[in-house]
Amino acid sequence: MTLLLMAAGSGSRYGKLKQFDDLGPNGEFLMEFAMYDAIQNGMDHIVVITKKENISFLEDHLEGRLPSHVKLDVLAQEISDLPDGVSFTGERPKPWGTAHAVWTARNVIDQPFCVINADDFYGQSAYANAAKFMREYHDENQYALVGYTLKDTLSEHGSVSRGVCMTDGDNLISVDERLKLAQEGDQVIDADSGMKYTGDELASMNFWICRPQIFDVIEKEFREFLADEHMVKTSELYIPKTIQNLLQQGLVNVKVVTSQDKWFGVTYASDREVAVASLQEKTNSGKYPSPLWN
Repeated sequence: MTLLLMAAGSGSRYGKLKQFDDLGPNGEFLMEFAMYDAIQNGMDHIVVITKKENISFLEDHLEGRLPSHVKLDVLAQEISDLPDGVSFTGERPKPWGTAHAVWTARNVIDQPFCVINADDFYGQSAYANAAKFMREYHDENQYALVGYTLKDTLSEHGSVSRGVCMTDGDNLISVDERLKLAQEGDQVIDADSGMKYTGDELASMNFWICRPQIFDVIEKEFREFLADEHMVKTSELYIPKTIQNLLQQGLVNVKVVTSQDKWFGVTYASDREVAVASLQEKTNSGKYPSPLWN
């Protein structure tokens, strides 16, 4: 089983590369706790998608820490990484998006895999339940989402991007990416679309369980995206949108997998204090060893 971490963001709202901030009690990155939890639940392949200039640093940092039986691939998400026969000559100030980040790993993953954000803490039960799902479900059309309650995923320090979900029991029906969600009184409002939510809705934090077939799906969507001059200038390829398209076409089923742990993340610099305190408390209570790696 494979864990893919998306760590190619610029951290513009955080003020620096939050993926490499030493939030743990012994200077660990937040993503290292995700790796630890995944390995504890039987995942033996770690793939990190980052910027080209960070590859050597991450390889050096992680290869001396991860257990010897765990395979590590650190890959660059690059604007120039395009489908065969396609070219792009325009200006593009940011990456192509989360679906493209996943597609970056197409040549190193050939088994079911989890996708997560490197700057989110999902909780130990999320990885235990995800691994259980992958062991029990072998249908190539069966995907899953680890979901959280929307109001529990917001930041006190500014708006956030979340996928707001509709479900039928433990089946995902749809997920809509909302880019500027914030608590306003007793509602959660998306400033970008004007949509209003109670806060009790299920939210996607980009913890997906996927199959290798998704790489071909993303490539098809990427080709269509690149052929649209307006989309190329203003938009990105989002992994929730790709999975929603598969759902709407009836090509996959997506189960909702829950986590019994509290999520937290570091979108803004002000989120750092909470993250540091939370990791220290979890270490003090024995949920993680100190140092994390021996």
